[in-house]
Amino acid sequence: MLLQVLGTAADAGRWYIVNATPDIGDQIEDTPALHPGPGARQTPVAGVVLTDAELDHTLGVARLREADGVELVATAPVREALLAGPRLGAVLGPYTELLWRELGTAPLPLGPELEAAAVPIAAKRPRYAAGTGDDDPHWVVALVLREPSTGKTLVYGPALAAWPQALQEAAEAADCVIVDGTFWDEDEPVRTGISTRTASGMGHLPIDGSAGTAHRLTGLPARCLYTHLNNTNPLTDPDDDRHKQLADRGLEVAADGMVIEL
Repeated sequence: MLLQVLGTAADAGRWYIVNATPDIGDQIEDTPALHPGPGARQTPVAGVVLTDAELDHTLGVARLREADGVELVATAPVREALLAGPRLGAVLGPYTELLWRELGTAPLPLGPELEAAAVPIAAKRPRYAAGTGDDDPHWVVALVLREPSTGKTLVYGPALAAWPQALQEAAEAADCVIVDGTFWDEDEPVRTGISTRTASGMGHLPIDGSAGTAHRLTGLPARCLYTHLNNTNPLTDPDDDRHKQLADRGLEVAADGMVIEL
């Protein structure tokens, strides 16, 4: 499951979407607040914030080409990869204007009611960018989304190959934490036959085990949820006993259509 996280309204009726999967059109249709109008080619989608350059998080940008312009907030390595690999600028240029804003570790205002900052995670490149660039941890980032007027903060990291100290500190200070729940345990990809690599070898720390993330989240004051579940993860079954294991630790699994108000 890929759960798109919507930020608080950057201004009246304007929203940022975190990552753009290929089915973003269907997701917009299922979310009344994101429906276009009232004017022609008018959309409440203010822009898209990207946590990485993987295709499953970026191909949906092309579905937004009918807007007058698309604001993309991304780190420098992600921007350069998308321009050089899928040639996003050249492909979409005849349809709409791509407005790039650089995402860094300093808070970036996305409007009067929202700011975003990156927590560098790993130098994991998408396959189409293999061999390019250096070992810059800004290839994959977690986000710290903050509402300045209230100080409420959400940490979002759908792809975590590592858990740096900066992420731990951000999670400890947050009101809500939503992170990578791709695999339940380290050997799941190999055991289920989908890969010869382990979970962490595929760029996703598992939930359970000594290398897992559950023990890092347990006891935090924030509401903590998992997202980005692979179809091999037993948590995709709402009746699986592992949901109770998480609940006993105060942890949850995010669901489609879930609305979280901080």
